[in-house]
Amino acid sequence: MSDLGHDPTGDQDPRPAPKGDHDPEPTPPGDHDRGPAPTGATAGASTVAPTSTPDRDRASSPDRERTRALGRERLAGRISRFDRKHRVDRTLAHAITRVTGEALGPYQSAVIRIGFAGTWLLFLLREFPHREEMYGPDGPWSWDLAQQLIASNHAFTALMWADGQVWFGIVYAFAVLSSLLLMLGWRTRTMSVLFMVGVLSLQNRSIFMGDGGDNVIHLMAIYLVLTRCGRVWSLDERRERRARDARARGEWVGPDRAGPALWTVLGLVLAAATLAGKIDGGFFGGWRTVYWGLWAVQGLWWLAGRYGRSVQPRILLDVVANLVHNAALFVIMAEACLIYATAGWYKIQGSRWQDGTAVYYPLHLDYFSPWPALSDLLSASGALMLLVTYGTVIVQVAFPFTLFNRRVKNILLAAMITEHAVIAVVLGLPFFSLAMIAADAVFLPTSFLRRVGGWAARARGGLLSRLGRTRTLPGPRKEPPRSPETAEEAEHPHVGFTA
Repeated sequence: MSDLGHDPTGDQDPRPAPKGDHDPEPTPPGDHDRGPAPTGATAGASTVAPTSTPDRDRASSPDRERTRALGRERLAGRISRFDRKHRVDRTLAHAITRVTGEALGPYQSAVIRIGFAGTWLLFLLREFPHREEMYGPDGPWSWDLAQQLIASNHAFTALMWADGQVWFGIVYAFAVLSSLLLMLGWRTRTMSVLFMVGVLSLQNRSIFMGDGGDNVIHLMAIYLVLTRCGRVWSLDERRERRARDARARGEWVGPDRAGPALWTVLGLVLAAATLAGKIDGGFFGGWRTVYWGLWAVQGLWWLAGRYGRSVQPRILLDVVANLVHNAALFVIMAEACLIYATAGWYKIQGSRWQDGTAVYYPLHLDYFSPWPALSDLLSASGALMLLVTYGTVIVQVAFPFTLFNRRVKNILLAAMITEHAVIAVVLGLPFFSLAMIAADAVFLPTSFLRRVGGWAARARGGLLSRLGRTRTLPGPRKEPPRSPETAEEAEHPHVGFTA
């Protein structure tokens, strides 16, 4: 047994010595699982041979299979965790790029701009004969009462700068003009601020003259200031498109003169109002800070586009503007959901809504019955009243929860728009219904809005042709191809963080 330490590379004969029948050949340690030792002619080809038995192989096979299965499970778990982590990273990077790189919902923001500005314009024109009784010096809410209220709640209204019919007429005409220009999309950034000034000036002067629709317009007028709502369906978009097409043809495009002139005039008016102490607040709080901040941002935007030596300042401003726009659009959507949710849940608590008779009673009030015959016809059916009452509550409560399902959301959206259209006709509340429909429009699909835009363009072309003005409607607009040399000088470079 002394051959266990034998060195086969020594000078001795490496062949194994002959052994007897009862003398087993030693096996090196650790080689028990390598099979039986070679014998006969194969002994010279292998100096060390492991030994094994079938029973031992069968016993170790399940262990090896379990080990391999456990290893595969661990590897699959690592791959799954790695994939989930990178999927989240990719989703987050895509979201950051979308939010910072573009103003989302351009058609939706254009629709709410047109909707709220048009609703307020129609309301002002409708109440023009009664304007002094509602918001002017002849109203039940006197100048002294309004002054006391403004002093306590610090609300903004330009009507409190002076008392008299002349100043009231100027402010009222200013509100009408700003609404019209915002609806058309002329100098949208500036007009959105002036539209807010007009809405706040009239509504805060006589706060008890408004209803639910006025409250919605009041809030949305503030939110519209923060949106880029003139990207489509506006005179601004048409002016930019014409300038871009002219540059593509190699034509000279003159500098913008109306924008700086308007900015300068408004700055002088704001300075005069500030020096006269007409605007509440200091330079670090209050409405004075808001208006001066908006005025400064307008000037900074123009300076970056006109005198910037590189595109980096404009890109930074675009990123900030996109973030503010997307946040404001989200707030508008949340506000609409909150309106419907609170209305629905408060209705559930009412006994008339619980027994299904709530819709019956307004139809028999003189104030809400412009068409008495139609109101009597609808209220004659108890089943219809029950269906409309419960359907109203169900739609209002369920709508915020359907935003995650596009098809269900579109169905309920159509139901709510139809409901407001019926309210406008049957109950005689057209401006309230128009305001709510404008708020609902933020949830309309982009494909539907583009289709509506095409219908409006064709209708406009048909109207112009009937009036004797032949004009070819433009087709789909395509930007001319740009060479690699001019790619860096493109007017609209990529903006946003590509995380």
